[in-house]
Order: sequence, then structure tokens, then C-alpha cells
Amino acid sequence: MPKTARRPLIAGLLAATSLVLGGCTPANQIAPVDARDDAPAADVKARDAQLAGDGKNSKDGTDVDCREVKCVALTFDAGPSENTNHLLDILKKEKAHATFFMLGKNHIAERPAEVKRIDREGHELANHTWSHQILTDATPAEIKSQLSRVQKAVHDLTGKTPTLMRPPQGRTDEKVAKVSKELGLAEVLWSVTAKDYQTNDSKLITKRVLDQTEQDGIILLHDIYPGTVPAVPGILKELKHRGFTLVTVSQLLSPAKPEPGMVYHP
Repeated sequence: MPKTARRPLIAGLLAATSLVLGGCTPANQIAPVDARDDAPAADVKARDAQLAGDGKNSKDGTDVDCREVKCVALTFDAGPSENTNHLLDILKKEKAHATFFMLGKNHIAERPAEVKRIDREGHELANHTWSHQILTDATPAEIKSQLSRVQKAVHDLTGKTPTLMRPPQGRTDEKVAKVSKELGLAEVLWSVTAKDYQTNDSKLITKRVLDQTEQDGIILLHDIYPGTVPAVPGILKELKHRGFTLVTVSQLLSPAKPEPGMVYHP
């Protein structure tokens, strides 16, 4: 996409009315399509080589090239929960991958087996803070604690350290971006929200997602609510019918790599 034809960076925020971008400046915001366009030549070359070689038909979906196919990133916040294993069964059956922005307290800490399964089955591990504290209301030390505790917990369980985080309620500012950069984290917002925290009506959740989803979008769902996981099969079926490929956030950005301190949203 030519730079002159790029969509305004704020466009994706209009669909998510609960989103507040405290003090973020345009300098540290970018859409996935623009991140791909601006990827360093070395990363583009490496990605093309991967796609031509061992990346093909890999179980973790690294053969997906969102420069060539119509992608949308599927993300789940605030788990893992008692619903996560069922969700993982659905994703496995449908051969779809997702990014899980996980909470620490009462979630990662209580459900380590689910965290390991998320990783084992090729999904992306990401950070949603330890206790869902609103980061724009926190001190830098509190922000660091909220994020670093999740980083350590995930690494202790899987040997992997998340590179992506989602601030609670989408509330971020330059202070949050600075601490995130120091911890090696990029922020990820969204363009599609089912507001599944307001309803357990799976049909309504499905409709809201399908009504909003466009190419290179990022879908926000929560696997902690009872109406959400039952909606996922219908969402996946219809999105595939419309020609979408369901990917993780990092797959959506590729060949670009998530850049610490940046805020990614469609």
C-alpha cells in the first residue's frame, strides 16, 4: 500500500469505543499493514527465505504470509480460565491460531497447564498485566511490576518471554510506552470488539465480530466469559467463508517484528 494511501492511524479506534489512548503520540503508533510495508529489508529477505523453506506447512502456522492473503488477528484477553481448554480444542479443530493476552493473578498463577498448552499448540503468549491495573493511573514502578511479573511467570512455565502486551481497557500513554519499551514489549490494541463483557448472548457476540471485521483487523474477545467460547466456531466458520485467514498478531505484522515501545492497531 503506498504511503500516501494509508489509512489514518486513528481509524481503528473508532470501532472500539472503550479505547482510550491517554497521551500516545503518532510517532509511536502504527497499523499492521504499515508495519509490514516498513519492515527492514533484512527481515523481508529472511521471511521470504523461511516461506520458501522450512516454514511451509509448519504446525504453528508460520507459512501464512499476510502480504499475500487476507488476514485477521484473533486475540483473547484476561485468561486462561476454565473455558480455555474448550477454546483450544476449537482452535485446534479449525486449524486457527490466536494470541492470548494473559493475566497473572488468578489466571497464569492458577492455570499453568493451560499456559503450557497454549504455547505447545502454536498460539502466541502475550501479557495483559498481573492484576488488570489501569496502567495510565499507575506509577512507572507499578507499571513495571504489573508487566514484569507476567513476563517472569510465562518464562518460568514455557521458557519464552512475551514480546506483546495489551494495556487494560486499552489505556496507554507515553509513560506506559516507555516502561513497555524498557521491558521489550510492544503494545497491541484492536479494531473489533464484541463487548462480550456486556452479554452472554453468543449469537450477538458473533454478529458484532462479523459486522466489524475487515482485512488486517485485530479481534478482541475474552475467554473468561461464558458466552464467548461458544461463539468462536461460528465466527471462525464465517470468517473463513469470507476468505479470511486467522493468525496471531506477530503473523499479522510479519515480516516486520514487534518493536518494543510501539503501539500497534489497525
